Amino acid sequence: MKILKNIVIGFIVSFLGSLPFGYLNFVGLEIYSKSGIESLVFFILGIILVEAFVIYFTLIFANKLVNNKRLMKWIDVFGVFFLLIIGYSFYNHASESMRDSSVLDQYITYSTFLIGVVLNCFNFLQLPFWTAWNLYLINERYIVTRGKLKFYYLFGTLVGIFMGMLAVIYFLNTLTTKIGFLTKYLMPVIIPVFFLILAVFQLRKVINKHFSRNEIRV
Repeated sequence: MKILKNIVIGFIVSFLGSLPFGYLNFVGLEIYSKSGIESLVFFILGIILVEAFVIYFTLIFANKLVNNKRLMKWIDVFGVFFLLIIGYSFYNHASESMRDSSVLDQYITYSTFLIGVVLNCFNFLQLPFWTAWNLYLINERYIVTRGKLKFYYLFGTLVGIFMGMLAVIYFLNTLTTKIGFLTKYLMPVIIPVFFLILAVFQLRKVINKHFSRNEIRV
């Protein structure tokens, strides 16, 4: 049961988390439209290679943090500001990056697997994303990371990333005629609002967990 739960939770988190990696999805869309499904699969496999290391090491790091309550408190507080900063970054830079199609064109001349590896190495958003999620899942006991169980969670996350990116890219490809609308509103509006909502929930969590009367008395 723990094995299945780890796989399912990992799959759900990574599948739903595929959309915030916006520029990877748009590069994947360009690769798919110009080179087909095989090139897209290799591109996503390159992303997954990097993601496997990131998820594993942030999982180990998070597992050690969970027992340090004082440090956990400050990480939770920082999480509120970080979510707001990320949301503002998407809002502030989305229009320019999404309109720069010449950057996408030059990617296609290289191995799509290497493109996935290189681009995901510069995807710094994945570090706090996975650290925060792993902390939350361990702290709330949604997953168990003892022994080999962590690898089932890792397997679930990698499958979720693969399926999530395929689904998003395929969906975007079917809306090629409306891609201008998506480019205009997805990154500068929808995703920033999403992070704002997450920040509000994180703030509520911080208040209830660290600044309630019971916590202060302790």
